[in-house]
Amino acid sequence: MTNVIKVKKGLDINLKGKASDVMLNARPSATYALVPDSYNGIMPKVVAKVGDKVKAGSTLMIDKNRPEIKFASPVSGEVTAVNRGAKRKVLSVVVKPDAQMVYEEFGKKTVSSMKADEVKAFILDAGLWPLIKQRPYDIVANPASQPRDIFVSAFYSAPLAPNFDFILKGQEADFQTGLDALAKLTAGKVYVGVRRGSIAAKVNGVEIVEVEGPHPAANVGVQINRVKPINKGEVVWTVNPDDVIVIGRLFNKGIVDLTRLVVLTGSETTERGYIKTIAGCTIESLVAGKLLEGNEHLRIISGNVLTGTKVGKEDYLRAYDNQITVIPEGDDNDEFFGWAVPGFNKYSTSHSYLTWLIGRNKEYVLDARIKGGRRAMIMSNEYDKVFPMDIMPEYLIKAILAFDIDKMENLGIYEVAPEDFALCEFVDTSKLELQKIVRDGLNQLYKEMN
Repeated sequence: MTNVIKVKKGLDINLKGKASDVMLNARPSATYALVPDSYNGIMPKVVAKVGDKVKAGSTLMIDKNRPEIKFASPVSGEVTAVNRGAKRKVLSVVVKPDAQMVYEEFGKKTVSSMKADEVKAFILDAGLWPLIKQRPYDIVANPASQPRDIFVSAFYSAPLAPNFDFILKGQEADFQTGLDALAKLTAGKVYVGVRRGSIAAKVNGVEIVEVEGPHPAANVGVQINRVKPINKGEVVWTVNPDDVIVIGRLFNKGIVDLTRLVVLTGSETTERGYIKTIAGCTIESLVAGKLLEGNEHLRIISGNVLTGTKVGKEDYLRAYDNQITVIPEGDDNDEFFGWAVPGFNKYSTSHSYLTWLIGRNKEYVLDARIKGGRRAMIMSNEYDKVFPMDIMPEYLIKAILAFDIDKMENLGIYEVAPEDFALCEFVDTSKLELQKIVRDGLNQLYKEMN
């Protein structure tokens, strides 16, 4: 019998700029890049050199502390740059693609005939291990650890998020193979969260969890908390559904094919839909000719508006992202007595504006302004209204700020990731950067405990 989770706390933010289930054309990307900042918990060491010829799947970088973790080149071509920042921090490894893609051959594999160590070694050798993350700490999974369970959330609920059923069509076999491979890596279960009626629910050999309710229902942290919470000393692995397809493709085709569908959304776009591209492509290749003309005050986000990263056209699509969102920056918008007007077109989670009388079915155009200065944490129980996990978010944030390890552990730090606090950050009248606070706390705790 299918498990059913009903999420009551949360918030669906109805933004203008939803994408239709259609395919769009895009310009070829002039370069592709591996961006180490996409991955948490690693110390990058570049092994490729400028001028090297590489194939799709060749190793560009490894984790210095765990050299068995490799990072694969998304395309074949020539390494044209290794960009570094302060203290020689690796910012990106750039590859100029060949006219014709050439793949590193790893050989097709039948998952059912492989042992767990063989599956693990195969994924590691191909450079796809960074697609697997772990909790606690929300970092690239440690291959030496034994996960209690593995969780995959096979739908998205964030604002303007892609329709995973549309992405999955035609790739069901690779998705099933990817889940079969993950099932070999744990003595526990592979849990797959789905919406009712989703084609992702037709997979075999896993535990299906049907999830109802508003965002953040699709957050894997919410599903872990509701199905089987993490206790101290336990490790759980998580994988994005798009990356499950990539892993399955490795076994079925014997190559590293990082092709994915990226959805272009947002109120400031002229075309909205799905673009077939390769992870690490330039943002320019995705948005060229699809933005409102004459408006230079735009914010392009790799990801969704709650958890995504601000990027420029010259930047690259982040490793785990399958969404580009374009909204107004808002820096050219000056309001006179903005706080004192009725605000018929302004979105509010409280009753601050009269829009609460209209309802939240109205589509809103929200810009990137904070609308207020940062201040002390003065409001109580704000986070609880949109935080569906069995954790006290306000007290956990205070424990992280004080770096009180005992309190952090008792309040559930091992279960959370920054994305779980995105809605709390959105409704926070104190304007605190909650996701950054949680990320910094997890990083500090990881260093302290390891």
